[in-house]
Amino acid sequence: MAKRKRFGEILVEAKVVNEHQLERALEKQKGTGRRLGQVFEEMGVVTERDIAAALARQFGFKTVANISRATFSKELLALFDGDTAMKKLLFPLKQEGNSLFLAMVNPLDIETIDNISFKSGLRVIPCVTTPTEIQSAVNRHYLKIVEQTHEEETWWTVLVVDDQDLVRAAAMAALKRAGYDLLEASNGADGLKVALQQKPHLIIADTVMPRMDGYEMFRAMQGNLSIKHIPIIALSSKSTAEEEAKLLEMGYFDFIAKPINPIRLVARVKHALRINYGTTPPPR
Repeated sequence: MAKRKRFGEILVEAKVVNEHQLERALEKQKGTGRRLGQVFEEMGVVTERDIAAALARQFGFKTVANISRATFSKELLALFDGDTAMKKLLFPLKQEGNSLFLAMVNPLDIETIDNISFKSGLRVIPCVTTPTEIQSAVNRHYLKIVEQTHEEETWWTVLVVDDQDLVRAAAMAALKRAGYDLLEASNGADGLKVALQQKPHLIIADTVMPRMDGYEMFRAMQGNLSIKHIPIIALSSKSTAEEEAKLLEMGYFDFIAKPINPIRLVARVKHALRINYGTTPPPR
């Protein structure tokens, strides 16, 4: 019998991460109880949607999204309770004949699939989704918690400037989930151009980039009256107190060290917008 591959090995094989990134993630995961995918997200390597797409592509599963917006029967939800759904990160989608379509974060969890199949008498067909999708669906359909919409926040526009595609994508994914309108640029020169044209409410910019780095972009913005007022949060791989002090003294509104933690990023963005603009979004 062939040895079953571990989740990290699957992601390496699918070329979502490399061996070095996997080793770093496994080291960070030790003794924390966190999911490996969560560690990758916090490292800014991939987003949860990247992981779901990779698993689906690698093994031929279907992906599902917007689960919480659908309607489900009481009989379907009664197949297992909300605690099980949240703990195992799964959700019952529909029953067709003797088949149960099940949304799962880890569709390779054979033990859980076999347990549900044994208890329900149904053949389980896994579909891949993200932890955020499962959590929203459980909150709405099991716990009856209606999550607040982000319509009022979609007026806020945030520009993300970083030359590393994966870092930029991870930051944008976290901010998109929070409901913000997003702009992006891969270097300081393009970031300055987008800022002049689109006038975002907030800019998140790496300090080290080609063509024009973050420091040069910042100084150029400070010299232009039309965009000088836009608060800028610096991203830096230098996580020292000296680097943070240097950036804050220059006039940056805030500082976030890499790798990016999505929760910290969204919290800092909300704080920056609230301090600079108040709680009411400006008109479009």
